[in-house]
Amino acid sequence: MPNRLSSINNQMNFKLYILFLFTTTLFAQKVSTSIDHPKKKIGAEFQLTLKTSVRKNDKVIFPKAKNFGPLEVIESYPVDSIKTNDRVDLVKKYGLTQFDSGTYVIPRMLVLINGKPEYSDSIKVEVNDVKVDTLRQKMYDIKNIIPVATESPWGFYLLLLLGALGLGGLGYWLYKKYMPQKREEETITYKTPIEKATSLLQQLERKELIQRGEVKSYYSELTQIARNYIEEEIQIPAMESTTSELIVALRTVARQKKLKLTNETLENLEKVLQKADLVKFAKEKPLDFEIEEDKKRITSTIVTIHKALPEEVEDTDALEAWNAQQQEALRLLQLKKAKQKKRITQIRLVFAVLVLALSTLVYAKGFDYVKDAIFGNEAKALLEGEWILSDYGNPSITIETPEVLQRIDATKNVPKETYAILKEMQMFEFGDLNHALYIAVSTKKFKETTDINFDTVLEGFTKNWEQKGAQNILFKQETYNTTKGVSGVKAFGTMTVLNKENNSSQKMYYELLLFKQDGGLQQIMVAHREGDAFGKKILERVINSVELKISQQ
Repeated sequence: MPNRLSSINNQMNFKLYILFLFTTTLFAQKVSTSIDHPKKKIGAEFQLTLKTSVRKNDKVIFPKAKNFGPLEVIESYPVDSIKTNDRVDLVKKYGLTQFDSGTYVIPRMLVLINGKPEYSDSIKVEVNDVKVDTLRQKMYDIKNIIPVATESPWGFYLLLLLGALGLGGLGYWLYKKYMPQKREEETITYKTPIEKATSLLQQLERKELIQRGEVKSYYSELTQIARNYIEEEIQIPAMESTTSELIVALRTVARQKKLKLTNETLENLEKVLQKADLVKFAKEKPLDFEIEEDKKRITSTIVTIHKALPEEVEDTDALEAWNAQQQEALRLLQLKKAKQKKRITQIRLVFAVLVLALSTLVYAKGFDYVKDAIFGNEAKALLEGEWILSDYGNPSITIETPEVLQRIDATKNVPKETYAILKEMQMFEFGDLNHALYIAVSTKKFKETTDINFDTVLEGFTKNWEQKGAQNILFKQETYNTTKGVSGVKAFGTMTVLNKENNSSQKMYYELLLFKQDGGLQQIMVAHREGDAFGKKILERVINSVELKISQQ
């Protein structure tokens, strides 16, 4: 009996061991899901964390998407790894946001572990609107824009386009100025109408209109050659006459000038002209052998008319004069071509030098240097100018800026109800959010002791920016200490600012410092166009110069 019990226990232990291994393997591949906070304000960042524990050689693929359900992915952070014995904990974080208030669900996300699908848990988050006390905070007009030196907003591609257009325009202008039309240069002078007609017939065959199926164009040119020859040789209005009118006129002239034109010749010409009319207006499609026959009839008609004309005594002197005239015209044309070729070579050389000089300058100094040199850069001029170190407000803020900040009337920028609880408020600014650089400093002191909440202050800034035309405001928040150890909060991020005057927009990067001391609030904000290297250097220099002084009671 004890042996039997021992056997049963061994079997149960074995099954439990197998179950333990299976469970361990199962949970080793499970994806854990967490969120830094389930409730955030509009535009704030939710930080979603996916974590899985795998073996060292396992292959894990985390999701890649621009949106996780209704939330937008604004940042995909690098994967962190934590090694423990023979296993690795992989941690993947995502920054998510949403610009509409409401309750949303981050859906289950697919994670591939060695090609096998695993899913994260779904998480519900809440996006809260910014609450505004309409009884205490009324709407007020946007303050007037402070005029500053304007900077061209054109970027890299516009500069390339303008450069190409400028050089291309110069080349085209020089080409048009010094290069006559090719058609004018290559005008062919024919000695006799028969020579012209014969040459045009040969050119018509080289066009291969029949081979391309352009029968209508072929017949149109063929009959035009015949009509033009008859008009020039016999002086009758063949181009404006109908087929019947032309045949009647030919018969009349043949009788008057006693030309040997048989009825067969005139009938052949009439047949071709009539067929051409049918092809042009009735869309008739003659066969290949018919087209060949019509060409022979036109050629034969032209030759017959030429032979029927009375022979003229050749004027040797006139012929020599005509040949001399043609030779002189040919010499002048060749001389003109040589001059034009020389000018074209000069133009190409100048164009090549300009392109080479511009390319060398861009390579040596960089594209931004060339762009700034041509169009100017307001931020660059401010950075390289003389800076001013000044104190502003109470409690005072010591700050270095490229220009002196101008005092702003606080009563026009703060609701009366809010201003009523203030003992003192001072505001100073340079520029605005629609230009290359914006710097603002303000200090507030309250009549009564007030618990200042930085989150509430940031909400107020967000609403104020939106009233000034800002959209898609993103920010992050962290603690900040000055060089003398004064502690505060730093908020930074981007926003898109709309200019209502010209219906344009630009993306700005900003940093905002908040401090509370001596019963008051001190604020410093610097913003510049995103991607502007000079604006970034200005921001860093201004922020690093900030120091606070405690006012004397």
